Amino acid sequence: MTDPVLLLAVNRIPCLRWDEKLRVLDAVRTLDGFLRLRPVDAALLAGRRLRNLVWRPGDLAAEAEKHHRAAESRKIRILPWTEPGYPPQLREIYDPPFLLFARGALPDWSRPALAVVGTRMPTGAGRRAAYELAFQAAEAGIPVVSGLARGIDGEAHRGCLDAGGLTVAVLGNGADGIYPVSHRGLAESILEAGGLALTEYAPGEGVRRHHFPARNRIISGLCRGVVIVEAPLKSGALLTADYALEQGRDLFVHGGCLEGENGAGLRRLAEDGAPAIFSLDAILEEWSPGTRRPGDSRVPAGPERRGPGDSGAPGRSLALFLQEELEGNTPRPRGHYFRRLGNG
Repeated sequence: MTDPVLLLAVNRIPCLRWDEKLRVLDAVRTLDGFLRLRPVDAALLAGRRLRNLVWRPGDLAAEAEKHHRAAESRKIRILPWTEPGYPPQLREIYDPPFLLFARGALPDWSRPALAVVGTRMPTGAGRRAAYELAFQAAEAGIPVVSGLARGIDGEAHRGCLDAGGLTVAVLGNGADGIYPVSHRGLAESILEAGGLALTEYAPGEGVRRHHFPARNRIISGLCRGVVIVEAPLKSGALLTADYALEQGRDLFVHGGCLEGENGAGLRRLAEDGAPAIFSLDAILEEWSPGTRRPGDSRVPAGPERRGPGDSGAPGRSLALFLQEELEGNTPRPRGHYFRRLGNG
């Protein structure tokens, strides 16, 4: 495994994109090599002029050492782009994180996941919709991904936990902190249930306004589909919708939350072609026609019902279907409705 201090030092280089950091990492190979790296070398490796670059590799290495000690003390795993454990879904997106920091158990990344996101100030109907949809996803063996924010995100995590499912919280700060503070208990419940807290920000990194739009690309990037439950026109959840389209993820809006100010963003997405769904069944039908969630009247009861580890369980069948789709062995189901092209 690559020296984690070296990984953290390369990650701290300002002005470099993820792929440029990979080239630097491959060139320097050791921390000593990193300390000898000159600005002109970094520019040559990046293949472009680096403007306003203040170059202090010793300071970067010292910060990296501090972050490494903090990660070890808090049992935070460092997941570089280059090594196993890094979510393969994120390698597909335009700007994947060079490093990820994880607390908790890493899920099986081959299982299709569902993002459930929305406004921090939902209505009662929005809260119920998020909770119920996440509960249904957990019953079907589908991991639920959200941002641990107040409102819709929190309800999605709670619904998944109450159904005994696995949920991933993508943070907009370092993995050693929880924001909002009121969700510390929820975060601990996620970890105790075998879930995961994931972020691209090193331990000690606080909350910054620009962190949250960047976080949203990870939420959508981890998932097969994204459901926007409630979102006013200026909601950050609409950025997650934009990322979903750019990344080729399935985008849905909750049909029970289209009214009022909190439904304005959903109505706009629906007018552009995003399908409105009222329960998980509609998503399952798009992803794997004929699949029904447990508890549905069309699922056989008694001894014919298969357990979650059996190949007939919905989560397993969805994973197999997705694998076949990625290998080109099955036509694309109707769930992929539209994708943003260019800047238009």
